[in-house]
Amino acid sequence: MSSRSIFGVAGMLNYTFVVFLNAFSDLGHKIIIQNTIFKVYDGSMQIMLTAIVNALILLPFILVFSPAGFLSDRFAKSLIMRYSALFAVVITLLITYAYTQGWFVLAFAMTFLLALQSALYSPAKYGYIKELVGVRFLSAGNAVVQAVTTVAILGGIIVYTVLFEHFYTPDLVTSKQILQVMVPLGWMLVVGSVVEFVLAIFLPNTQRETTKRTFRFSRYIRGAYLFKNLKTVTRKQEILDAIIALGIFWSISQVVLAIFGEYAKNTLGVTNTIAVQGVMALAGIGIVVGSVTAAKLSKHFINLGLSGIGAVMITLIVVSVPSIDSMGVIAILFTLFGVFAGFLLVPLNAQIQNLAPSVHLGTILATNNFIQNIFMFMFLLLTTLFAYMGLDVKMLFYLMGLLGVYLVALLFRRYFVDIFWSFMMIVVSFRYKILYEGMEHVADKGGVLLLANHVSWLDWAFLQLPLKRHLHYLMDKEIYQKKPLHWLLAKGEVIPLSPRGFKDAMHEASKRLKDGKIVALFPEGGIVSTQQTAPFRKGFEMIAKDAAQMIVPVFIGGMQGSIFARTPKKGAISFPRRVVRVCYGKPMPTNATALEVQNEIEKMRKRCEAQ
Repeated sequence: MSSRSIFGVAGMLNYTFVVFLNAFSDLGHKIIIQNTIFKVYDGSMQIMLTAIVNALILLPFILVFSPAGFLSDRFAKSLIMRYSALFAVVITLLITYAYTQGWFVLAFAMTFLLALQSALYSPAKYGYIKELVGVRFLSAGNAVVQAVTTVAILGGIIVYTVLFEHFYTPDLVTSKQILQVMVPLGWMLVVGSVVEFVLAIFLPNTQRETTKRTFRFSRYIRGAYLFKNLKTVTRKQEILDAIIALGIFWSISQVVLAIFGEYAKNTLGVTNTIAVQGVMALAGIGIVVGSVTAAKLSKHFINLGLSGIGAVMITLIVVSVPSIDSMGVIAILFTLFGVFAGFLLVPLNAQIQNLAPSVHLGTILATNNFIQNIFMFMFLLLTTLFAYMGLDVKMLFYLMGLLGVYLVALLFRRYFVDIFWSFMMIVVSFRYKILYEGMEHVADKGGVLLLANHVSWLDWAFLQLPLKRHLHYLMDKEIYQKKPLHWLLAKGEVIPLSPRGFKDAMHEASKRLKDGKIVALFPEGGIVSTQQTAPFRKGFEMIAKDAAQMIVPVFIGGMQGSIFARTPKKGAISFPRRVVRVCYGKPMPTNATALEVQNEIEKMRKRCEAQ
């Protein structure tokens, strides 16, 4: 789904600015405190204080997740965001006062209050996406929010770091002296919070479902809400798996960001905060690129396979950083880290929102924050402990790489087939521009028999890529049994077909159709070398009449003469990208004959080629 179409939704633009300003102001104070630590402290103390700052940001998400979820489900999410913005105005005024007095400990502690405001705000912010744009734009909505939040973080890192260096002078040696010259930055935080509050006033109320439950403080103190909310999440294992995967990713990210400053300073000899923060900010640019790309690759459905690809690349990047001594190369790696983080974040967040019942959406999103922040908090404590023990910072990178391996295993176990198709989508998109028509003719459920013409070795991929439902292909048994492919094809639930096992294959195809699956085959029996279709074989008639709910004819055009066709032409791999048309026709009756289906696809060919 394109960003243009989603910004046509009433209130989306205003909501985007509110999200931006909230993240920008939160990040600004954190940068000021972290840079002060960077200037005043060294070695293990620097790592420990940086980890404690991050822990203060995480703790509120752990402590108040039950009330945050309750508020988001009980009241309009726009109202929650409005009062959270007002709370931020008060907090930033207190922070600015701490700056004027040079009270580092108070300013340090105010990080907790600013994070508390974000913890109460977060479930409403993410739950508001689904209410505002609906399921249709859910991936695009998450991509916009992820990209805007990242741009805000990136902007905060750059703006507040540059201004910090502008006001900082070498003669400032104590935290009190540094904070007192940063007062203008405190007023910037106040102005940003005030503007956010004004914009939040005009957010539309999108509340459709609500709960009349009351919040009992005694149950909150006893932990009753904690266990109840955790139980709500565990009702759907896929939601829980997605939350755990996100928690692992954010744990890796938090530790890498916490230790990179010390690594850059003591291993690479970089002492300028602009250079250090700038390299980490490149991950933000990468997240924007990755989020937008993930939205494009999720145009037809939530593309969960992207999460597995992202996890693999993130793990490889993390274990590569300690072996590189060039800030330029590390900058590229941080950018790529961000790109593949976008691949992981957008589909998993969209899937959680999609699977969560509306009446429990706030609770589930708050529990998501709780579990993720428990993960991050624990790993930051470990980072602090390792720093105190004097563990080599490179070893921490390798430990995070090991955690990344577990993340990869978790996602591959659940989304292996999706990951394969996402990989194919990325590979195919480099060479082909595929135009799809008539996908609405493929039913969301029930047994569907897809029958298509066969013009290239990539037709099987073209048919599957825009569809959320997995296709069950009938394939020649000789190809199916080839060792390099057999395991993968079996995992993809391909049905082997041979003259001797013809009846068994038809029986299995019939069974899958009755089970509500989509079975796909190419009735021509092989790749044809002409523009026109070859005579269709009648085998599919045996299963269509009694097992399928509908037959959907499909025409694939534009691959004649390509290197994957039967008769490639000279210059077949020339650029620009080859345009391929895949047209899904209107459903035909299940008793349609081979000739009738062939004639229909011929009509579709003439119509599509005339466009």
